[in-house]
Amino acid sequence: MSDTAGTGAVLVVGGGMSGLTAALEAAEVGNDVYIIDKNPYFGGRVAQLNRYFPKLCPPTCGLEINFRRIKDNRKVRTYTMTTVKSVSGGPGNYEVQLETAPRYVNSNCTACGACAEACTDEIDNAFNFGMDRTKAIYLPHEMAFPRRFVLDKDACSSTCLEAVKAACKYDAIDTEMQSKAFTVNVASIVWATGWNPYDPVKMDNLKFGSSPAIITNMMMERMAAPNGPTGGKILRPGDDKEPESFAFVQCAGSRDENHLEFCSYVCCMATFKQMTYIRERYPEAMIYVFYIDLRTPGKYEHFREKLMGDEKAQFIKGKVADIIAEDDGGVTVVAENAVTGAKIQQKVDMCVLATGMQPALGEQGKALGVDMDGNGFVVSDPDKGMIAAGCAKSPADVYTCGQSSTAAALKAIQIGR
Repeated sequence: MSDTAGTGAVLVVGGGMSGLTAALEAAEVGNDVYIIDKNPYFGGRVAQLNRYFPKLCPPTCGLEINFRRIKDNRKVRTYTMTTVKSVSGGPGNYEVQLETAPRYVNSNCTACGACAEACTDEIDNAFNFGMDRTKAIYLPHEMAFPRRFVLDKDACSSTCLEAVKAACKYDAIDTEMQSKAFTVNVASIVWATGWNPYDPVKMDNLKFGSSPAIITNMMMERMAAPNGPTGGKILRPGDDKEPESFAFVQCAGSRDENHLEFCSYVCCMATFKQMTYIRERYPEAMIYVFYIDLRTPGKYEHFREKLMGDEKAQFIKGKVADIIAEDDGGVTVVAENAVTGAKIQQKVDMCVLATGMQPALGEQGKALGVDMDGNGFVVSDPDKGMIAAGCAKSPADVYTCGQSSTAAALKAIQIGR
C-alpha cells in the first residue's frame, strides 16, 4: 500500500514536542506532512514530565494546544505505533517504507474504559517506568492522543481476551489485527526521534536496583506528577515512607568516557526543578546534591541562585563512588569532596540519579542512511533533505527544542520546491 501527498511533502519521524512543532510549522504554510511515532500516543518525553521549563507548566500547557492544532489541520496525517523500515530515493523524491504495529483496538474506540474494567491481566506500566501496574488493555495516559486504548495481546489469557471483547459495545477490539506496511513519497525527512534516559543499571557504582530508594530523575517526574503512580506524592518506593532527606547524583552516565561522553545539558536544571517539588511537599527535608559542575545556561541562573540559597540544601562538589543500601530502607551515598578532599558518607531516605539523555534513534539510524555523529546524534544534511530536530540533534530543553524544530521545518519545506 502507498500513500501519496502533494509535491514538497514532509515526513516527521517522532511525535514528541519537537516532532509536533516541526509538523505544524511545515503544515501551516501549506505542505503535506506525515508524522509518525513508535509509541501508541504522541507527546514524547514531555508527556511524562510533571512540569517543564521555562514556565514550570505541566505538559498539558504545551501539548494540548498542539494536539488541537494537529486535529484541525487537514494537511497532517498522523500514525502511531509506526516505524521507518527503509528509505530510498533522494532529496525531493524519497520513498519511505513504514510499518504500523497492531494496536488490537480500532477507531471505534471511545475510551469508555469498559474493556479495562473487564480485563483480568496486568502489565508493568511503562509510562510510569514500571513503578505501578496497569491493565493489559489500557489508555497510555490520561492526556493520550489519539485517545484510544491499546491492547497488549501477548499479556492476556484467552479468557481475558474474550472478556475484553465482550465488554466492548462498540466492537472496537480486533484481536486479529495485523501489522500494516505502507509507503510514503516525500521531499524531505525531519528526524525528531528524541531521547531515552540512560540505563542506570550500566553504572555499577550507583547500584540502581539494589534498593527501591534509588530512583532516576524521570521516575521522580512521574512520582511528582498528579497523574503519576503515587498521585503526586513523593514517597519512597517499597515502603511508601515520606522521605526526610534526599540525595541527587549529578552526571549519572554523562561526561563519562565509559558511558555518555557529552554533557546532557538538562540534568542540572532538572535537579533544581525537582528540588522545588520536594520543597512544596517537605519544607524541612534535607537535600544533598553531589555534582562535578553545575551548569545552568543563561536565563536559568536566577533560578539556580534561589535554590542554592536554600538553608536545608548542601551542594557537594565530588563524584559519587558508591551507594550502599541500608537495612532501614534508606541508602548511604559515598563520595569524596573534590574541594576539601574529605571522604563523605551521607545517609538519606531517597537517592535520585540524574541520568543523562541518550539519543533514541541509535543504530537503526545508520541502517537507514542517516548521518550521525560519534555519540549517536543525527547530523543534519539539508542538501540530502535529511534534517535533525530537538534532542535527536543534541541535548536540549523544551524551549530550545521548539526553536530547533521550527528551523528544521523551514529547511524541510525548501526541499523539492
